[in-house]
Amino acid sequence: MKCISISKSNPAIQGRIKWTPCHRIMANRTVAVCLVLLAAMVLIAILAPWIAPYEPNDINLKESLQSPSKEHWLGTDHLGRDIFSRLLYGATTSFTIAISVVAFALIWGIALGGIAGYFGGLSDDIISRVIDLFLSFPSMIFALAIVGALGSSVLNLIMALALVHWASYARLMRGQVLSAKSNDYVSSARVIGASDRRILVKHILPNALAPVIVLATLDMGHVILSAAALSFLGLGIPPSVPEWGSMLNAGKEFMRTSPYLNLFPGMAITLTVILFSLLGDGFQEILDPESEVSGLVAA
Repeated sequence: MKCISISKSNPAIQGRIKWTPCHRIMANRTVAVCLVLLAAMVLIAILAPWIAPYEPNDINLKESLQSPSKEHWLGTDHLGRDIFSRLLYGATTSFTIAISVVAFALIWGIALGGIAGYFGGLSDDIISRVIDLFLSFPSMIFALAIVGALGSSVLNLIMALALVHWASYARLMRGQVLSAKSNDYVSSARVIGASDRRILVKHILPNALAPVIVLATLDMGHVILSAAALSFLGLGIPPSVPEWGSMLNAGKEFMRTSPYLNLFPGMAITLTVILFSLLGDGFQEILDPESEVSGLVAA
């Protein structure tokens, strides 16, 4: 095995180094497949009101606990509600919760972590202690306490999970900023008179976001799983709102007689979490700077 040296005079190497993350995503089959499947699931969630054959809360006790058939593709629950329609609407609820929680945690984590890591001093001490405080509690117990205090609703569940997750982003961002601000390009920007805001936004953040993006991708699956767990315990989503975890909760009493009530929402949760996990691992490989160099090693 021989290693090809990296040099600006070698046009072949330059061509390899100029590969953008978009090119790598297309070249990584696992990431490409996960993106296609997740995009299809998001599209289905958006179009649920138009493609669902029934209203998710239409009750018909005469057709309760029916097995999958031509009229009801995935069967009906104990109230005669169509499982397929509730599964589609449940995707809308689950993705809405996940996107909202990750977006909130991402924004606050990047902002507070960036301030703490760049400015240091008293601001770093205060923000770091708050981060340690939030991370000291087990996440699920903390979320249970918040939802129990606020009550069961989609908004309260989003608030609870966002408060649980933001500290991880802030801690990771703080570490990335501390590492990036010691680089030469930051010193050069200070020498030419760039403001702190410009240095932080233009120079440090773009070079510190890659691990945060990976964490956000992985967290999408974790948030969906956490929301489903809280709903399964009866604390997350009201029973009238279709959601995969609440569907599991409603079907647990009929597991022996009608196992499909738990099978289909369980499969939806499992597939979504696996796809986000694989996507996060793929993004970590794509966004890792060392992968640029590793691709230049030839046998």
